[in-house]
Amino acid sequence: MKNIVLLVMIVLIPFSCFSQEIPKKDQQQNEMKPSKNEDGEWDLTVIDTQFDYFLSAVARPISQYTESYLKTKNTFLVNEWNSYYHSGRYRNIIESGIDYDPKENYGIKFEYKLYQVFVYVNWKYKLRMNGLSGSDAIR
Repeated sequence: MKNIVLLVMIVLIPFSCFSQEIPKKDQQQNEMKPSKNEDGEWDLTVIDTQFDYFLSAVARPISQYTESYLKTKNTFLVNEWNSYYHSGRYRNIIESGIDYDPKENYGIKFEYKLYQVFVYVNWKYKLRMNGLSGSDAIR
């Protein structure tokens, strides 16, 4: 009887060593993706309580920018942001990549809000980004 119990335990030990969880084959990438709202306009949602305050009280008004200027700046800044994200630099600040297509016509409101995200990160976390204009970098 002891031999049977010992034999059963020896047979069951390897099964207990197998992993209980099946590893995920698809690693989920964190990316901020632009989306269209109900009106058909592109929209960007920023989940930070101070961002709305920043837009209304600190940021320069939208009238001081042109859409082409913002698109050029955003193209450069998104590339810089994504390179930081993929390299792992500033992990405590940059938690996701940005899916941005410079050929897409997002509109000036979206381009302005995206640009202000970069200015906000500079303002709040002191993360210096090379693509920011001089007056926005020192805020």
